[in-house]
Amino acid sequence: MRHAGGTCRFRAAVVLSILVGGGSLGLRAAPGAEPDLEDVVTAPVVLDGTTLFRVRGISSLPAHERARRIAERIAAVGRDSTFYPDDLRVVEGRTGTEIFAIAQRLMVVTDADAEEERAPRAYVASLYREAIADALERFRVDRNPAALRRGLRDALVIAGSLVAFLALLVLLGRRVDAAVARRLHRHIRKVRLKSFKIINSETMWSAVRGTLRALRAVLALAACFVAAGLALQRFPWTRSAATQVLSSVLDPLRTAGRAVVGAIPDVIVLAVVVLVVRWALHATHLFFESLRIGSVKVRGFDPSWATPTYRLVRIGILALALVVAYPYIPGSSSEAFKGVSIFLGVLFSLGSSPVIASVIAGYAITYRRVFRVGDRVKIGEVIGDVDQIRVMVTRLRTIKNEEAVIPNSSIVQANVLNYSALCREQGLILYTRVGIGYEVPWRQVEGMLLLAAERTPHVRREPPPFVLHLKLGDFAVEYELNVYCDDAHAMEELYTELRRNVLDAFNEYGVQIMTPEYESDPREAKVVPRDKWYAAPARMEPAEPGRVAEPLASAATSK
Repeated sequence: MRHAGGTCRFRAAVVLSILVGGGSLGLRAAPGAEPDLEDVVTAPVVLDGTTLFRVRGISSLPAHERARRIAERIAAVGRDSTFYPDDLRVVEGRTGTEIFAIAQRLMVVTDADAEEERAPRAYVASLYREAIADALERFRVDRNPAALRRGLRDALVIAGSLVAFLALLVLLGRRVDAAVARRLHRHIRKVRLKSFKIINSETMWSAVRGTLRALRAVLALAACFVAAGLALQRFPWTRSAATQVLSSVLDPLRTAGRAVVGAIPDVIVLAVVVLVVRWALHATHLFFESLRIGSVKVRGFDPSWATPTYRLVRIGILALALVVAYPYIPGSSSEAFKGVSIFLGVLFSLGSSPVIASVIAGYAITYRRVFRVGDRVKIGEVIGDVDQIRVMVTRLRTIKNEEAVIPNSSIVQANVLNYSALCREQGLILYTRVGIGYEVPWRQVEGMLLLAAERTPHVRREPPPFVLHLKLGDFAVEYELNVYCDDAHAMEELYTELRRNVLDAFNEYGVQIMTPEYESDPREAKVVPRDKWYAAPARMEPAEPGRVAEPLASAATSK
């Protein structure tokens, strides 16, 4: 009955301390009390792994040493079977309130201890007395033969359970390994055949098997720690060590669990932000897609701007969402997270200058309408059709069916010729130049050039072709024939046809083309006689009305 009565009195004292506003044995004082003494060093008085209360040190005795001595005196009294816990006395002394076990002074409750607990000294001493009495009761109960036999029995049960768990873990591990091996080899073998044995199933299986073994080892180690802690808790002499063993396993789990529970409100906010952002991106995509296909029209907005504008708006929405969600990201306030963020920011700043320049140049090209997909352009020395306009690069398909990838930052600084921009409305002017001697009338030269233009198919008749006199040289007059066409992609073929017809026209009328320049007149004019126009391997093709026959472009066998 002593043990039960001591326990009831201790619980009543704890409830009273909560109502009054005690310290380590109760709650802190209500608002308006003195400031917290967070910097005060205290140490716990521990008996058989159970903390009774905490005490402060004095100038000549540190807190941990004082707590150790108090615990040793309480244990010594507990081993004295002639002493009853109810005989503990509280006496007022010169330095504080003293707690005695008959003639043995266990401790002195000082004003500093009472200040730490934020309660009157006499009241704190009474609470300490009840805590010591209850600890003495447990000390003796835990060491009687019946309790030790129960502890030994529980330890054996725990050991048996651990062995059974480890055996089950090994058995299940083998079955899981076999099942995973069969599925992995079957799927990896298919991929390996299709990828010409680039993926090795044995290598993949080694990695998976190592992961499974590591997981089983972690589970086995955790089980051993938990079993050791539970078994050691059954005996008073090892209870303190059991607390440390269990803390090494349970404290990280407890901390992780608290972090997960504490992060639930933030995760809910992040989920709401993600849903709102997804809806905003979907609505924005639908709007700009409608602009692109023309179902929605905005005055002054070119449909080709829809895709790049959507990308800019999407970046803005994501940036705003990141700013809103950042404070709610778990761990965002930690120093490690801040350090990683700063490190990534420095890397981005150092390595992204060319990238950002190309991105800005890409949007500048788009909004300035320098060219569109499908246009025939010349960028620097490259001529081709625009295949793709990306944020960072532009891809051209050259007239030789080559792919040219040009950074947008280089395009902004280069000379760009767009052959297709005005060709769609006004026509593209193709031109070719010839040098003819002064002895040939210029009117005849113009007539032959215009005749060559008339013979060239797919050349616009309106506006009509025209001839320019570019230069009165030392030995020849330089003429330029200009014609209009509607298809910039066929300019190379039209140039070929136009130059062929120029050569035929001048040879037909016996006029010598003087370019390249020369220093004296030859004895014979440098023209091709009509009877040699279709020398092998050239072939005749039927002539259209009003035109001379023309050779086919393909080769033929010699006559």
